[in-house]
Amino acid sequence: MKYVPEHPRKVRGGAVHQAIAEKKLTILTRQREQEDVREVQLATVREDIEAKFLSPVPKNFIETDEVKRYIGKILLWLKTGYPVHIIGPTGCGKTALALQAANLLGKPSVWVNGDEAINTTNLIGGYSKIEMTTIRDKFIHNVFKDKDTMEARWVSNPLTLACQYGYTLIYNEFSRSRPEANNILLSVLEEGVLELPTKFGEDRYIKVHPDFSLLLTSNNMEYAGVHKPQDALLDRIATIHMDYYNRDTEVKIVQAHSGLPKARAEKIVDVVRELRNILGGVEKPGTRIAIMIGQALQATNGFGKDYLEEVCVDAMSSKFLGFDDVAKKRLLIKERIQKML
Repeated sequence: MKYVPEHPRKVRGGAVHQAIAEKKLTILTRQREQEDVREVQLATVREDIEAKFLSPVPKNFIETDEVKRYIGKILLWLKTGYPVHIIGPTGCGKTALALQAANLLGKPSVWVNGDEAINTTNLIGGYSKIEMTTIRDKFIHNVFKDKDTMEARWVSNPLTLACQYGYTLIYNEFSRSRPEANNILLSVLEEGVLELPTKFGEDRYIKVHPDFSLLLTSNNMEYAGVHKPQDALLDRIATIHMDYYNRDTEVKIVQAHSGLPKARAEKIVDVVRELRNILGGVEKPGTRIAIMIGQALQATNGFGKDYLEEVCVDAMSSKFLGFDDVAKKRLLIKERIQKML
């Protein structure tokens, strides 16, 4: 006997089953939506990074023929794909040179300062905190279902950011860090892979972005607190040794940073260069000392011989051994100022 329905059936809800083609389309649509969300999240992350971690742009940077030669050499090696290590005496302008070269590359740059206590985590990052999420299900009014989820949050530091997004990493005072802290750079420069030791699975390795660049600055080896980097790392780096700039360049730098007229800037530079020839080793005053003297004289509008002597002693005494040594150097500074002015 054939069943004949007496009332028409109404279909409620959606179809229970989907055709294979419909399933594939649904999956692709979801994947695209997830990718769009991921791209928006990455863009937001990059904006946050570039707002917090980017290196400062050098102020009052002076470009003379001598400076342009250094900049040209740095950019040549960076564009060839090699890191550049700038070595020179303290206060000669290494950091400003590195900042300007990074700025001319036309891409973001991040910054890290080397010191005795720095380690691999300071370069790559780590898990900074634990995030806890609690879900309470009250689908049935008298039945409670709790679910706690704990997740460690990773925070990237400058090396990871630069490798991931193709930034320029400026590693200032590179040789003040212990060599073992910089072992992580070997795989970055040789294999193009950054390993994150505290991560697991696919997240443990980051393929270095093709636009990644590395700029290092260091003092000469005779300075205190300087470590010799490992040879395996130095073999993969182009090294540029620089000395103090010539007189004309130093005069223009002092003028730009202090606002003094050229004649007064020349007198300051001449005094500093004369003392540089007399004093030895780490006591030699750099261009930074000349800038300090110029700014102090400009701020007080004073340029007498006695006042210049006091300012010079104060600016340079951080490199002297103590009170007795300062007293001896004061006589030397006074003699040179009296002779030159």
